[in-house]
Amino acid sequence: MHIKPIQHISDIAEAEWNRLIPDHNPFLRHSFLAALETSGSVGEGTGWDSLHLALFDETGALHGALPSYIKHHSYGEYVFDHSWAHGFERAGGQYYPKLVGAVPFTPVPGPRLLTGTDNDEATQALIHGTKGLVDTLSLSSAHVNFITADDRAAFEQAGWIIRKNVQFHWHNRDYSDFDDFLSHFASRKRKNIRKERQSLKSEGVRFHRLTGADITPSHWDKFYHFYLATIDKKWGGAYLTRAFFDQIGATMADDILLVMAEYDGDIIAGALNLMSPECLYGRNWGCALELPNLHFETCYYQAIEFAIETGRRRVEAGAQGMHKVQRGYLPQITYSAHYIQHDGFADAVRRFCEMENRAVEEEAQDIATLSPFRQAD
Repeated sequence: MHIKPIQHISDIAEAEWNRLIPDHNPFLRHSFLAALETSGSVGEGTGWDSLHLALFDETGALHGALPSYIKHHSYGEYVFDHSWAHGFERAGGQYYPKLVGAVPFTPVPGPRLLTGTDNDEATQALIHGTKGLVDTLSLSSAHVNFITADDRAAFEQAGWIIRKNVQFHWHNRDYSDFDDFLSHFASRKRKNIRKERQSLKSEGVRFHRLTGADITPSHWDKFYHFYLATIDKKWGGAYLTRAFFDQIGATMADDILLVMAEYDGDIIAGALNLMSPECLYGRNWGCALELPNLHFETCYYQAIEFAIETGRRRVEAGAQGMHKVQRGYLPQITYSAHYIQHDGFADAVRRFCEMENRAVEEEAQDIATLSPFRQAD
């Protein structure tokens, strides 16, 4: 078998790529990655140059893949290494470009070493090929973000540096409905959420959960307006283009839950979720009108309610946000793997990660003590 870098996901047959993806993960799907490329969300001028690693046998059959990009900055990754870049450059090195194995703008844990079945030979070949590409292209480093436990073990065995972080995930304990979920909360915290939800009902706000053919281009127009408004408020960058939403709407509508909030006859807010049979993934949100508790309901309570009704086991609410804890989203350790070509700098990064990892574990334990659930639960 041999590794071949692929500049465009369209150069690999969709069925061949999707065959490698476990658990119907929507973000690793050929159609999602293709939408990022064809919409201009990644590619020329974005700092994300597609260069996917593909593992072929002598017949040309695909046995493994790693979605990856040559990066010219560290934005849109959600594993923050700006301090590493500054330190390396102050010492006279050149940190960019680097190689990043990830789903762009998507802090969702999942497999990155795609081999279809448990194939140790293919896994090792992908890791070796990633290091080889760094050396061949004279890159500073390789970073594979939001990896699974299996991927973490494989990278660790290969000597890569493992870094930890914290997210917030909700888990379905076979709740029959939202009230059953709240019944496991401490009394004061249960009353607070009911008060938050009631405040929007009293204002006359209605919520629409749209999926499949129910999502129209006009809904995407509204949602993109909300998306840009949120970016402006956070002084961030609008990574995703309008065309991206049209693309996923055309190719992945059945994997999308779009929650839209209506007030006084107008759509005022929306939240984009993608989904697998097991999990709902909260991704982006925005609003045109600020109302108390609108964010909590649109992004969190509607997602939990939908997950319970459809039997999904988890809702993953993405990076950051301590306010998620009081709404039943508890801390979850996430992992990334890093290969630094310069030995001295690699030693410094390894020591940094060892200290940071201990701090992250302590932080997760401290956050867990703030759980809204009754102690018996």
